[in-house]
Amino acid sequence: MTVLEVALPSVRGRLTAQAPLAPLVWFKAGGAAQWLFEPKDVDDLAGFLRDLDRAIPVMALGLGSNLIVRDGGVPGVVVRLGKAFAKVEAVDETALYCGGGASGILVSSTARDAGIGGLEFLRSIPGTVGGFVRMNGGAYGRETCDILVDCKAVLRSGERVSLTRDQLGYTYRHSALPEGAVVVGATFRGHRADPAAIQAEMDRIASAREESQPLRSKTGGSTFKNPEGHKAWQLVDAAGCRGLKIGDAQVSEKHTNFLLNLGNASSADIEALGEEVRRRVKEKSGVTLEWEIQRIGVDK
Repeated sequence: MTVLEVALPSVRGRLTAQAPLAPLVWFKAGGAAQWLFEPKDVDDLAGFLRDLDRAIPVMALGLGSNLIVRDGGVPGVVVRLGKAFAKVEAVDETALYCGGGASGILVSSTARDAGIGGLEFLRSIPGTVGGFVRMNGGAYGRETCDILVDCKAVLRSGERVSLTRDQLGYTYRHSALPEGAVVVGATFRGHRADPAAIQAEMDRIASAREESQPLRSKTGGSTFKNPEGHKAWQLVDAAGCRGLKIGDAQVSEKHTNFLLNLGNASSADIEALGEEVRRRVKEKSGVTLEWEIQRIGVDK
């Protein structure tokens, strides 16, 4: 038995050893989690983190849309929130409380049905509330910090906390959420609006996304952050990287800020392609692109 096996607390949810993560992420590549924990409820999660050896790393996994899992897998515990954390309900006439495992589509659709506008952009982000809060997820001119009132999180110590938008210290695609913390819910506030108008805006966003992004491919979404005063895709295109390949990994010809797994790309191929794009952009424009996609785990 490994040290990790000895140290694991008992749970009421599901705990799986050497759980393959490739099926759970959009790139469909990468290694396994040493342990995958799917808690039954918040009490289960808080008790597990409280009793887990502090030396064991913990990270949360949403829909895996903006993630490269390296081929050697992820040491420690990966936490994935299931249906118990995916409920969305109205708090008042302009606010929703959303479970950390709720998808952007569910949140925006519930907001539409409740006549709450301003949350339509979440329809276009393939992730969960926990990821939106952690990464200040955004699209089409709006960000999570524009709608967040506060969030509920369980810290690595097992302590439950409520954090306001200001406490999260938001910047572009970044928050000050403590490492190892798991967001279990958040309150989003919009404004009163006609459901038909909300649906029309959601349809407009969905159509624009369909036209511009390779949605039916194995991809990780936007690869690089937009540098100040620039658009990442334009820099990538200008550096001659459209369609560039390493193995089965390719820069999308439809949207150059997307990397694709054409079939059997390893995560090493995908990450190496991203680094080659960064090198070429730096050489061409002098701009250093920063990864927006989160890269986790160890090399094989």
